[in-house]
Amino acid sequence: MNVIRLVGATSLALAFAAGPVAAQKKAAPKPPKPQISEATKQKAAVDNAKVLLGYTTIRSPIDGRTGSLGLNQGNVVRANDSMLLVINQIQPIYVSFTVPQQQLPAIKRYMAAGTLDVSVLPAGEPKAVHGKVTFIDNTVDPTTGTIRLKATFGNDEKRLWPGQFVNVTLTLTTEPDAIVIPAQAVQSGQGSSQFVFVVKEDSTVDNRRITVDRTQGNETVVAKGLSRGERVVIDGQPRLTPGAKVEVRAVPGPGEGGPGRRGGGAGKGAGGDKGAGAEKATVPEKSDAGEPKAGGEQGEKGAWKKKGGKPKAETQ
Repeated sequence: MNVIRLVGATSLALAFAAGPVAAQKKAAPKPPKPQISEATKQKAAVDNAKVLLGYTTIRSPIDGRTGSLGLNQGNVVRANDSMLLVINQIQPIYVSFTVPQQQLPAIKRYMAAGTLDVSVLPAGEPKAVHGKVTFIDNTVDPTTGTIRLKATFGNDEKRLWPGQFVNVTLTLTTEPDAIVIPAQAVQSGQGSSQFVFVVKEDSTVDNRRITVDRTQGNETVVAKGLSRGERVVIDGQPRLTPGAKVEVRAVPGPGEGGPGRRGGGAGKGAGGDKGAGAEKATVPEKSDAGEPKAGGEQGEKGAWKKKGGKPKAETQ
């Protein structure tokens, strides 16, 4: 009897506990559906029409200049397979150039200290355009032993054009008060020594040994042996000896060279300061009587011309 009573009590307890839960779920109301106004529907239709209309216009992701058309009206095209035209960016513009891999350590060292200046000179342009190095390639070309760099130019005057060839000058650093002379003035002596002929105030030459720091192009930077303002001989050195008297001719500027003269200019330091002056010196030729010829000027290949007369060639 006791066992039967306990089971019945347990069943009543379970039924009592489940009753309120079932009643609560049944009483939960459903949320009402949101009502969309007619104005909202019309605005959505207008927005959809704008999106569809935008598919009829092709917009460039960059500002630039278009080239010739690759397709014309009536051509059959396919998506992602037909090129309409090419757009090249003009402002800013990038100049790509290569340098020997031996220069890479110096470029990285100076670039870590600041930006590197680059100047380019387009063909036929009188003035260079200046920019900054903004990219160094991550590998050296094994076939040429060079590494590619890119410089960025604002190109405000639009003097640079895509695909154009230019002469590039990369400036690593500026050395103020450097003594720079034309490379043709430097002569080689015994024991790998180097010297120049310095023109003194009495128009005689002196053999001066110098220490060359480096040579870049047609200019040489002198570390020791010369002072600012001294003049060096750039032509006719094989005919000179210490103490020989020379005729000093001022070197004409670009485009000013005449017959029997060769253009050149005074060397300049890296910071724009003038280095040692460059003069073209020639030894006066003597006549049969042993006296220098009066009123004559020696040309580059032994030709003499009298002042006010026609040039007359003579064999030396």
